[in-house]
Amino acid sequence: MSKRLMIIGLDCATPQLVFDKWRDRLPNLSSLMDRGCWGNLRTTSPPITVPAWTAMMTSKDPGQLGFYGFRNRSSHGYDELYFANNDYVKEKRVWNYLSRARKSSLILGVPQTYPPKPLRGAIAASFLTPNKDADYTYPKEVAAELDALAGGDYVIDVKDFRTDNKDWLIDQVYEMTKRRFMVVRSWITERDWDFFMFVEMGIDRIHHGFWRYMDSEHRLYEPGHKYQNAILDYYEFVDAQIGKLLEVRPDDTAIMVVSDHGARNMVGGICINDWLIDKGYLVLREPVTAPSKLKPEMIDWPKTRVWAEGGYYSRVFMNVQGREPQGVIPADEYESFRTKLLEEIAAIPDEKGNDIGTVVKRPEEMYREVKNIAPDLFVYFGDLDWRGAGTVGMGSLHIFENDTGPDDANHDWEGIFIFHDPRSEGGGKRLEGLEIYDIAPTVLSMFDVKKPDDMIGNVIDL
Repeated sequence: MSKRLMIIGLDCATPQLVFDKWRDRLPNLSSLMDRGCWGNLRTTSPPITVPAWTAMMTSKDPGQLGFYGFRNRSSHGYDELYFANNDYVKEKRVWNYLSRARKSSLILGVPQTYPPKPLRGAIAASFLTPNKDADYTYPKEVAAELDALAGGDYVIDVKDFRTDNKDWLIDQVYEMTKRRFMVVRSWITERDWDFFMFVEMGIDRIHHGFWRYMDSEHRLYEPGHKYQNAILDYYEFVDAQIGKLLEVRPDDTAIMVVSDHGARNMVGGICINDWLIDKGYLVLREPVTAPSKLKPEMIDWPKTRVWAEGGYYSRVFMNVQGREPQGVIPADEYESFRTKLLEEIAAIPDEKGNDIGTVVKRPEEMYREVKNIAPDLFVYFGDLDWRGAGTVGMGSLHIFENDTGPDDANHDWEGIFIFHDPRSEGGGKRLEGLEIYDIAPTVLSMFDVKKPDDMIGNVIDL
């Protein structure tokens, strides 16, 4: 196998665009596919950046990792949720195993790597970095190097990408991407490395900002809008940047292109907490007269049985006697009430009374273990056609704009996988049944590192 491997991570890159709709517009990705192998990559449940990238690099599911999204419960109390940064990752990632095998890794922008931890090589953390005054690289001096290589300012992420200022958003996404690829091109040629992985967040940001202008099925689609080709133009820009990388990669470098999940049209949102209020399951201390973020101090806990968090999916929590401080649901009624709640949520219709195919899951049904404190139920409204809106006081069960800022797309279950090794040209083989958990054991096998017994994925037959 190859002496070196570079993973190009494209957060949210979606197969229906890369493999189908725009393949002939993406010559560099298409060439990798033609000469190697490719296929859809099934992601985690939930299908979200954290925990998906860490699941990819550890071959552990979210239950085994012990976090179930960006924000998680730290106890069974009613405190605000904590952000799951790198301090909460207890499992070894691919580069930890490679460091032990005396292989050098360069890691750039991979989500959930802040704060960075030592490795054999260098690392620059991702968008969970609070700001660039924080120590977000290892070694520390790498931060100054990044700025120099990026032309003065290495951009970690586009802040506040949920905005109506679309011209500004386009400029920011392109600037971030241009500067990241400048660094990658320098590192790939000037540093010693065996394994190189970087993640570009721009596709995720451009999807959420501009999907309505591209997708004729979107309820807000306007034919001929000036942003109609914004997503395509950006995909072509990223493809061209990848082409420049391929021109300078060392001859012995295999390329793997992956995404953590895909994207799809967002039909609307279901106001889950307003629904719980209507059902009498969630009781507030005072009536809410305007859209408001639900906060713990707003809730009358001795009268509340259920509350929820919103997002691309919804996390539902139950207030159980002997578990939560002011629990209401008797412990011996927990499972029967949870089943009833599951069935009721699954039956929430659209605004016309039609079934939307909502999927509701118990955590123990999805994961091999359930570490730390998982939601009692995971809700995928319309199997991800609708998002869960956690805001209260919306005035309607159904909304057709995101409740936390402009957002056109929801996440989808399938990401992308492309692989090409210049030393063993293939014939464009399409692979089936790939899972995000298969990436870590496949990478290790390429470096002749034995797959750890506790990794749940399989080595991909490349």
